[in-house]
Amino acid sequence: MNRAWALLRIASPQLPIGGYSYSQGLEMAVEAGWVKCRASAAAWLRDQLELNLPRFEAPLLLAHCTLAMANDWAALRLRCEQHRASRETRELHQESRQMGYSLKQLLLGLTELDQAARGFLQDHEEPHLALGWALAARAWGISPGDALAAWLWSWLENQLAVLMKTLPLGQQAAQQLTSELLPALEQAHRASCALDPAHLGSAPFGLALASMAHERQYSRLFRS
Repeated sequence: MNRAWALLRIASPQLPIGGYSYSQGLEMAVEAGWVKCRASAAAWLRDQLELNLPRFEAPLLLAHCTLAMANDWAALRLRCEQHRASRETRELHQESRQMGYSLKQLLLGLTELDQAARGFLQDHEEPHLALGWALAARAWGISPGDALAAWLWSWLENQLAVLMKTLPLGQQAAQQLTSELLPALEQAHRASCALDPAHLGSAPFGLALASMAHERQYSRLFRS
């Protein structure tokens, strides 16, 4: 079977986990005027791809995928706890928990999930997104590196969708931004794969502040 089908499936916005509901603080950045045009939007996204995602979020997800594929359940359990403890705000915690729960319900209803992975998932009452993503990749035969690429792509696609709803940014401009940011996306993937898992660490203070402020934003389209 063409392995592109599995990649398209996991990265698709039609994957029923509610990713379109979240802005990851970007809506607040627009409200505060930090992001107000195409140039500032590109700067915000590029900063995420260079300073945040490849230092912690992306390599942590990659570690989940690698351990799930290797049947190293004890080490995967430790990574799950690390992921849970790293959610800096109530919104980021709820986002990961709610999307992870949706992935759990999806995977438990599919025949592709093997018994070992099924048992591990059932042991987690509130699995987070990274765990669900890793087990989906295992179920659909997606390599850890490709699963990470799909996650990075879905992250960028969702952020651009947020911008189209909150800024005067059309679809053509969003596609131009995609072309502009693809080199940064590729570099984020390479850096994430090259990082020693023992050296994971990031301090995205601006993102955390945007997320906390978004919890109290009066009018909003997104849940985070």
